[in-house]
Formats: sequence, structure tokens, C-alpha cells
Amino acid sequence: MNLKPLLLLLASGLLAGLFLFMPCQAPAGGPVAISGYKVLAPIRQGNLTIFPVVAAQSYDTTEFLTLDEGLRSAEVVVSESGNVQPLMRRPRTPTPSQGAQVNQLVLVNNSKRPLILLAGEIVTGGKQDRVIGKDRIVPPESDPIDLGVFCVEPGRWTGSSDRFGVTTKAGGAVPAPMAAPNVRSKAMADKDQQKVWSEVGRTRAAMAESVTVEAATAINGTSSYARVMDNDEVKQQVDLVAEPIERNYQSLIHQLRDQNAVGVAVAVNGQMVWADVFASTNLLEKYWPKLVRSYAAEAVVTRAKNRDADVRQAQEFLNQLDGRHQTVDSEPGLYRHTEIVGNGFRAFELTSLLPKTGFDLHVAKMAE
Repeated sequence: MNLKPLLLLLASGLLAGLFLFMPCQAPAGGPVAISGYKVLAPIRQGNLTIFPVVAAQSYDTTEFLTLDEGLRSAEVVVSESGNVQPLMRRPRTPTPSQGAQVNQLVLVNNSKRPLILLAGEIVTGGKQDRVIGKDRIVPPESDPIDLGVFCVEPGRWTGSSDRFGVTTKAGGAVPAPMAAPNVRSKAMADKDQQKVWSEVGRTRAAMAESVTVEAATAINGTSSYARVMDNDEVKQQVDLVAEPIERNYQSLIHQLRDQNAVGVAVAVNGQMVWADVFASTNLLEKYWPKLVRSYAAEAVVTRAKNRDADVRQAQEFLNQLDGRHQTVDSEPGLYRHTEIVGNGFRAFELTSLLPKTGFDLHVAKMAE
């Protein structure tokens, strides 16, 4: 009896059975999500490309208060140094006032909810506008805390009020603006006031070149980053880029709620430049309107458009969150802030340490 055909048949059946139990692999050349975050097909407008990001898991973040919510309700007070009196909720030793300082503000959270502060949020008012330099969580009903900031208005050191509040216009309160990635990076990574000022100046000059003479005169007449971005002609340019993306992704967020839409990866002129990822869809929705305008402002300043980024680039950018060096700053029981330095990037993770949390509340990544 010739056993060769029978052995070949048995071998074929065994191989087929093994293939049934092998794990599925991504198609050759396709992006693979290895960081817990998956990048989806992009939304494009001009030279700005936004890649929606979905996560393997979403968390309950309803207890957290944003800066916009706190300022709007007046439960959060931001003031120049030395102008917030100690609270009397519990005994504490008052510290002597040293007066207003460029790189320091004082914040009090009078609400019963923990407050999130994101690096890049701009508070306007006081003696000059400032940008927050680091993500952090402020506990409920807090004592006054020193808030590390950088000036984004170098030409002013006077003010009718020492308080920082919410700008109101027809239609309601205007959210505290978010600085564009080029300015955020100087505050977050370089932590250098002169570099922040230089980037503000570069942005102001680039915007002045793109508008009419009348608008350019107004732009060159102010040192305030917030006022430059609030110029009518600048707003029109930013809106042309931001509004279509904002509408498209806002609609997509609702569609992707079951898939845990939590953030975006951002490319300008074909280059991956930034990513913002949150712990929940709810937090993303709260920050999305001002985040998209910050990305659009970067795109307007960059102007050139000669190529597009693709999903593979975005996924690879988001996958790389392990670096060669880490710096950790922690407030026990409240939060941990981790700065990761890698090859060609920096990442910043804000981890909540409050009871029943222990998750990353916000992850920001920048290309270097």
C-alpha cells in the first residue's frame, strides 16, 4: 500500500487546522496600534490634517472641572501673586505677599470638584496675559496655589484689575484660548520665557504678513498673542481651516462614542507635529473647539502645502510613547506628571491619583 498520498493528505489537514488557530495579523504594510490608541482615517482642510484617535478603554471623568467651567461659574479665581487672601476653611499660616511676578499667578479652586489645568491654556487679564506651562490637577476647595505660567504679552505690565476672567461677547462666554502647538511647545518642553516671547513674536509677524495693511497695523500695535488671534482678519483665516474640521469631527465624535473617541493626532504640511489624547470622549468634547483652533492657527502660520500625512505616519507617531529619559513630578494622592524624552519627540502624561482613578487624564505629544 502506497502511504505517500495519505501522509500528504494528513499533513495538509494538520496545517489547515493550525492556520485556524493562528492570531490574525494586520495586512502587510498596514499601521498597527500598539499603544492602546488607534488612528482612524483623516479629516483634511488646507495644509492641516487631523487624525481621530480611538482608545481601547474610556474612563469616567465627569467629576473633573475644566478651567473654562471654573472661570465661567466664578468658582475658580486666578489672580496676580499676592492678591488672593488665604482661605479660612482650615487653619494655615499666611505667607507674605511678594507682589506680582511675570512667571507666577495664584489660583484658588473654590468648587467641590477637582480642576484640570492644561499646558497651553491662556488666561487673559491681570497685568499681562499668561499661558499655563504644565498640566496639573488642583484639588477641590483648595488653598491658593502658585501657578507656573509664561507671559504671552511682553509689552504690558499694567491692568485695571488683578483678576483673570472670562471674556464675554454676544452669544455668551468665550473659552480661554489655547496657544498653538508652536507656542505650547516652548512653554512645555523648553520652559524658557525668552523662547515663548520669540515664538509669540514670530506668530505675530507671520499673521501680519497674511492680512490687509489696516489689520497688520493693528496686529503690530499689540504684543498680546490673544489679541492677535482675536483680530477679525486673523480669525477669518483660522476659521476657514478650523470650522470645517470642527464640524466634521464633532459629528464623528458622536458616531465614534461607542469606539471611545478620545483624541487627535495632528499633521501640518505633511509633518506630524502634535497629539492630544484624553481619558474620555466627554473630556475631548469639552476641549475640542479650542484645540482645533490652536491647530488651525499653526497651519495658517505655516502656510505651505505640498504634501499630506497618512494613517501609517500618524499611527507610528502615536505608538512611540517610550523614551530614553523620564522626569516625574507628583503630588501624592492627587496627580503624577511625567515628561518623556524620546528620539525626535517629547510626551507629557497627566495621571490622576485621586480615589477610583489611576488613569492618564491627558497625554500630549510633540515632535521635535
